[in-house]
Amino acid sequence: MPHRPEKCLPAESRVVFMGSPAFAVYSLDALVGAGYKVDAVVTQPDRPSGRGRKITPPPVKQRALSLGLRVLQPQRASDIDFINEIRRLAPDVIIVAAYGQILKPDLLNLAPCGAINIHASLLPKYRGAAPIQWVILNQEKTTGLTLMRMDAGLDTGPIILQRAISIEDDETFGGLHERLAVMSGPFLLEGLQGLREAALLERRQDDRFATYAPKISKEMNVIDWNAPSDQISALIRALDPFPGAVSSFRGARVKLFASRAVSPVEGLPVPGRIFAIEREGLVVEAGSGAVLVREMQVSGKRRVMSYECSRGLGLKAGAVLGL
Repeated sequence: MPHRPEKCLPAESRVVFMGSPAFAVYSLDALVGAGYKVDAVVTQPDRPSGRGRKITPPPVKQRALSLGLRVLQPQRASDIDFINEIRRLAPDVIIVAAYGQILKPDLLNLAPCGAINIHASLLPKYRGAAPIQWVILNQEKTTGLTLMRMDAGLDTGPIILQRAISIEDDETFGGLHERLAVMSGPFLLEGLQGLREAALLERRQDDRFATYAPKISKEMNVIDWNAPSDQISALIRALDPFPGAVSSFRGARVKLFASRAVSPVEGLPVPGRIFAIEREGLVVEAGSGAVLVREMQVSGKRRVMSYECSRGLGLKAGAVLGL
């Protein structure tokens, strides 16, 4: 049954923020802009990134340093020395947004108001690491944000606040990620204000409706042109811009982007066959229906319009992808 938690945030709350990717930067900016005292920002260690494997700090670290905030980068958030450091800071609340490590009860229960997490789905659906990609893969019509009080489970804690949005037709992972990220800052502040005023009803998740969103594996990236066109388009959009859905032509590995399912072509389809090359993109036959692909990227080259890429690869109508 929903319950109203006691007030746990003082007027001048002290915060420890934990986050790593660009998605979390919006929440950090919102906290600082609203005047919260962020005593420390905890983020993942710097790691090799990109084709050159250059050691690169997480986006949250870069933003925190630009704001003059203290940054902590433990190898493991479960290390006792790190937990003791957070204990010495005595935060009123720990805010978590896509931090990237599982947090143990010793840390979750340290602050009077606990640890509050922003999750990019409408829990209990799509618990796990890749909810935005999976809602597109599964062709959902709605998704949103959940603010929850963290417990020892995987995104299983009580729900504090939720906000739903519609998923646009042909929306990509990148586009939906950006929309949810921009929403996350004001959404977090609304939830914290509600906690400060004890104005929100907290409710347990109903595990009967739980689904999971594990990390996207490399095996999932390869397009099976025998699948229906709506499934293929969903895969391409769910992996756009990263890591990219993959096909091939004459041994060349090609990533496909910005797709939509289109009407079936005339005659018996040949999965993977290019039905037409138009200014808008390639029309590729599927197991049923066809897929319009607007942009492509050959391995080692930049992403370009499909019409331009097709000329470089020597693609013509009748050629078959995936061979």
